[in-house]
Amino acid sequence: MTGTSVSSVSTTSGASVIVAVVEGRGLARGEIGMASIDLKCPELVLSQFADTGTYAKVITRLHILMPMGILMPDTASEKGKWTKLFKLITENFPGVNLTAIQRKYYNEKKGMEYIQQLCAPEFGTVLMEVQAKYYCLATAAALLKYLEFIQSSFYAAKSLKVIFKGSEQTAMIDSASASNLELVVNNRDNSDYTLLGVLNHTKTPGGTRRLRSNILEPLLDVDTITTRLDAIQELLQNEELFFGLKNAIGHFLDIDRLLSVLVQIPKQETAQAAESKITHVIQLKHTLDLVPQLRVCTCCFNRFFSLLNLSKTVCILFSCRFDIILEQIKTVVNYDTTYLKGSLNMRTQKCYAVRPNINAFLDIARRVYTEIVDDIAGLVNNLGEKYGFLLRTSFSTTRGFFIQMKLDGVVLPEGKLPPEFIKVTKQKNSYGFTTADLIKMNGRCDEALREIFHMSYVVICQLLTTIHEHIHCLYKLSDTVSMLDMLLSLANACTISDYVRPEFTDTLAIKQGRHPILERMARQQPVSNNTYISEGSNFVIVTGPNMSGKSTYLKQVALCQIMAQIGSFVPAEYASFRIADQIFTRIGVDDDFETNSSTFMLEMKEVSYIIHNASDRSLTIIDELGRGTSAEEGIGICHSVCEFLLGLKAFTLFATHFLELCQLASLYPNVENQHMEVQHTRNRDSGAEQVVYTYLLSRGCAEERQYGLRAAEMTSLPPSIIQEAKLVACKVSQQLLQDAANTRQRAVYHLATRLLQTARNSRLDPESLRMYVKGLKKQYEAELQAAAPARLSDTVEE
Repeated sequence: MTGTSVSSVSTTSGASVIVAVVEGRGLARGEIGMASIDLKCPELVLSQFADTGTYAKVITRLHILMPMGILMPDTASEKGKWTKLFKLITENFPGVNLTAIQRKYYNEKKGMEYIQQLCAPEFGTVLMEVQAKYYCLATAAALLKYLEFIQSSFYAAKSLKVIFKGSEQTAMIDSASASNLELVVNNRDNSDYTLLGVLNHTKTPGGTRRLRSNILEPLLDVDTITTRLDAIQELLQNEELFFGLKNAIGHFLDIDRLLSVLVQIPKQETAQAAESKITHVIQLKHTLDLVPQLRVCTCCFNRFFSLLNLSKTVCILFSCRFDIILEQIKTVVNYDTTYLKGSLNMRTQKCYAVRPNINAFLDIARRVYTEIVDDIAGLVNNLGEKYGFLLRTSFSTTRGFFIQMKLDGVVLPEGKLPPEFIKVTKQKNSYGFTTADLIKMNGRCDEALREIFHMSYVVICQLLTTIHEHIHCLYKLSDTVSMLDMLLSLANACTISDYVRPEFTDTLAIKQGRHPILERMARQQPVSNNTYISEGSNFVIVTGPNMSGKSTYLKQVALCQIMAQIGSFVPAEYASFRIADQIFTRIGVDDDFETNSSTFMLEMKEVSYIIHNASDRSLTIIDELGRGTSAEEGIGICHSVCEFLLGLKAFTLFATHFLELCQLASLYPNVENQHMEVQHTRNRDSGAEQVVYTYLLSRGCAEERQYGLRAAEMTSLPPSIIQEAKLVACKVSQQLLQDAANTRQRAVYHLATRLLQTARNSRLDPESLRMYVKGLKKQYEAELQAAAPARLSDTVEE
C-alpha cells in the first residue's frame, strides 16, 4: 500500500485517532463519508452526511475527533487540482499528518467485506444501517487497510465494535463556537479553566473521553437527558452509593486501551508483541476481578440500567459472562497474578503468569530463569563478602540486574572502587555498577525470558481465541465504567458548587445564573443574572459599556445550555431550557487592547455560517457584530442580520454597541431590550467621575452614551484628545426615538404570549395561578402607563 504524506507529524499530545475522509464526485459532491478508529480503543465509527460548500460539519467533526492522522484519496490532492475540502483540512489542521491514499483503496464492496468479517455479532445491526451508504463503506476499507499497513497487525475476526453515527442524534456546535466558549481548550494559557476542566472529576481515561465527547456533542433526546439527571440526583441523595461507586471506578484501568491490544493479531511474532499480550491479559484479569465490587455497587442504582438500555436481568446475565471469562483466564493464568507497578515486579508477574503444567517447555524455561536469578543473587553476595561491602541487587529495564552500594559509612581503598566493578554510575548517596560475569548472566537471563515469553504467548493466544467469543461483554463493561465515571464526575461537580437540576420546557429561563468557568476561577462568587427567552420574546438585544460583562453573560447562557443538554446540573437557583439542535456563537475578542485581533472578514464568515445553518430550534449568540468596519456600515449589517434572524423562532442573544438597534424593539414585538447596569461615582479629592461596573442585567436600553470614550479614558491617551473626542461625539450623536403606539402593541403581544405559555406549561394550583395572572395584569398596565398614560381605560379587566 502506498501513500503520500503531505505534512509533518506534530500532533496534539495524546492524539491517537486516525480518520479517513472521502467526498462524492459529480452530482454527489457535498456527500461526505468518514470512518475513524482510535488506536487506544477498538471502535470503528462510520458516518455519512451531506455538507455545504463551507464543509463546516466535516471540520467540526474532525475537531471533535482530534486526529493524529487524516487519510484522503490521492485524487483530492493532485498537484494543481487540490479540492476545496482538501485545502480546508490542510488549513485547519496544519500539525496533523495528512496522507494521500490511492483511490482504488476507497472501495465500498471491500469496506462491507471488512465490516462483515470484523464486526462482533452483537453489533451486527450496523450492517443494515450502512449497506446503502457507499461513501462511509469506502472510507472504512481505506482506513482498515492503512491500519494493517502501519501497525503490521490486523484485527481478529468478529472482534470490533462497529457503529454508525448520524449527526441527527446530537446538537451541532461548530468548531469556532467550541473555541469561543472554551469548551475543552482555554484560549489564553491552555489551563483547565474550560467547561471540561470544571466538570471533569473522572477517574478513568474512558470517562474523560466520554465527558469530552458529550460536551462537544450535547444530546437532543429529552428522555435520555432526564434519565441522566435522575441518576445524578440519586447519586447526590445516596452518599453511600456515591462513594462506593467512586472507590470502585477508581481502580479500573483503561479498558478501551486494553481491548485495543487484545483484539489485534500481529502479522509476525516478536518478543515485544508477546510481552505486550501477556501484560494485557494480566491487566484484563485485574479488571475482571473488580467487576463483583462494581456489581455490588450498581445493584441498587436504579437509573443506571435504563441509561444503558438494559434491564436488571440482562445486566446480571452480562455479569455471569464476566465470570465465565474470568474463569477461562484463571484456567491459564495463575490465581495470584496481578498488575503491579515497578519494572522487576511486572517482569516477574509476566514470567510466571501462565500456570504450571500447561506447557512443559515453558516450565523448563522458567526453572532455568529462576536458577539464573538465584546465581545472580549468589554472585552479589560473594562480591560483598570478598570486598567487605554491603551490596544489594537492583534492576532496571535498561541495565537489567546490576549492583548498588550505599556510600554511608563506606571507606574505599585508595578512594576507588575495585577494578572488577565496571560501568559505574554515581547517584546522591550510592554507587551503581556491574561486572563482566553479571553482564553474561543478564544475557542468559534475557535469553531465558525470550523463551518464556514465546511459550507463554502461544498459550495466551489460545486463551484469547476463547475470550473473543465474549468480546461484546468487555465492550459493555467499557461502556458501563465510562458512563458511571461520567455520571459520578457530574455529580461531583454539584458537590463543589451550588448547582440546580434543570427542567426542559419551551422556554429558556434561568434564575440567578452564574458563569461556570468564571465561578471556578474567581475567589469570590461572581455576579449572577436572570435570563428569560420565550417564543414571544425570542430575540434579546443586550447593550452596555465596554467591560460591563456583556460577553461573559452571553457565554454564560450558552454554557448553561450545553451543561443542561449533557445531563448536568447547572449553576443557578432555577433553570429551564428549550432543547437546542444547534448552538452558534459569533463572539468578539475580549475588550483587551493588547489582544484585539478580530477582523471584519472573520465576522462576516462566522455570521454567514449562522445565517445558512440556523433553524427555529437553534440557540444563537452574537457579540459585537460589525465592529470591524465603519459605524454606518456596521449598523446596516447588524440591522439586516437581526431582521433575518427575527424571521426564525431561534432563541437569539445579540450584544451590541450600536444603540440604534434598540429601535428594533419598537418594530418587532418579540424583541426585548436589556442592558448591563453601571454606576457613576466622583472622586472626593479630584472630583473626577468614575464608572463602577455592577455586571447586573436590567431591562431596557442602556442609557449610557459615549462609553467607547470612557474605555479610552482608561488608557494612556492624553486628556486633551479625550476631551476633543467628547465634543465631536456630542455634535453627531442622536437620541433614540420610541413610538408609543408600537410600545402599546408590544404590551398586548407580551400579555398574550405569556398567557398562552402559562396555559401550556403551568403546574400551579388555582390560587397561585390567580396571583400569577394578577401579576401579569399589573405588568401589562405598567407597560401601557409608560407608553400612553392617558389610555389606561383600555386595560384588561381582572
